[in-house]
Amino acid sequence: MSSEASRAAVEAVFREEHGAILASLIRMARDFELAEEALQDAMLVALDRWPAEGMPENAAGWIMATARRRLIDRLRHEGQRRQRYASWWEREGKEMAVHERSWDAGEFPHPDDRLRLIFTCCHPALNHDAQVALTLSTLGGLETGEIARAFLLSKPTVAQRLVRAKRKIRDAGIPYQVPPMEMLAERLQAVMAVIYLVFNEGYAASSGEDLIRRELAAEAIRLAHILCELVPGEPEVRGLLALMLLQNSRQTARVSATGDLLLLEEQDRDLWDREAIRVGSGELERALCQGCAGPYQVQAAIAAVHAEAERWEDTDWEQILGLYDSLLEMGGSAVVALNRAVALSQVEGLEAGLAAVEELAAAGQLDEYQYLHATRADLLRRLGQKAAACRAYERALELCSNEQERNFLLARRSEVSS
Repeated sequence: MSSEASRAAVEAVFREEHGAILASLIRMARDFELAEEALQDAMLVALDRWPAEGMPENAAGWIMATARRRLIDRLRHEGQRRQRYASWWEREGKEMAVHERSWDAGEFPHPDDRLRLIFTCCHPALNHDAQVALTLSTLGGLETGEIARAFLLSKPTVAQRLVRAKRKIRDAGIPYQVPPMEMLAERLQAVMAVIYLVFNEGYAASSGEDLIRRELAAEAIRLAHILCELVPGEPEVRGLLALMLLQNSRQTARVSATGDLLLLEEQDRDLWDREAIRVGSGELERALCQGCAGPYQVQAAIAAVHAEAERWEDTDWEQILGLYDSLLEMGGSAVVALNRAVALSQVEGLEAGLAAVEELAAAGQLDEYQYLHATRADLLRRLGQKAAACRAYERALELCSNEQERNFLLARRSEVSS
């Protein structure tokens, strides 16, 4: 096995299993930094040994077992110097030994570790931005730069938040658990926000060669299913699940056979996952029947309107515009206003949509948001204002880190600059 193939294999396991492995290591260590160091050690060992020995049949189990042994070595060493880790070993060491065989076989003995991790990261002792950034880093395996782009913040700012959050959890002894029901409500909004951001990174990756990171989108949907079982009386949780199912139903149709990004109007709707649409629509109906519509349910309703249209031309844009108005009344963000501007352009014309986008651009809040400039460029292109559209595409390209999105923007810029 070549070193290049070995590195690709290690990176693939990291992308697909990072959240599950790290969540279990954190449960064992009760320390984010020690768990991350152990996982990094295991990845380096794999890069060193797999080229000569070949990739093991159960790669994730191999990395988990190696990381666990590295973690035990670190904790034993710390235990010789600090009573804290000595008492930890007395408490946890036997449990880790019991599970050793199942880890080596690739069986994850604590299937809800990732849900525990989310609730730990979303403890009210941490501010909201730290909660989301920490969970995206640990559960989703996102790099600091990717999180920074998602937050429209600088990389050093996000790095500092992550370090502070991890140390606060460690020093304050925040428990690694799903809280009891009476404490659930105070963390539920943050947990839902985290799950949806993980989904968004999977549905439209902020960087890299691929537009879609399927394992992240699937993980977010799995966690939403678990959350629905945990709090069946919360309609917004069910609305979140419906939203992700409906959006994810379009996954296969979003990229052409040649790897090009396809917009909603260009997609082959026969490729949409009709079973996901059916289940998502059912979850939305169940949520709405509880009589307390919230932002996730409204967003799911927008996705449902798109799903119901057999053709792009059949889309009920007036209903979508009204739903975006409802979202703004609920305190929607500037991103919601940008999406409303797109719907407005379909209802009242391109000029009306562009005027709404220009107003958002003038406010400056979304200046580092590539989709503002890409949307502005598209409207200008459709109106025949090629020079202005070219400049807007150039600004969007400056902010774009995903290769497939860059190729799409480059093609459009070439179209208006020819």
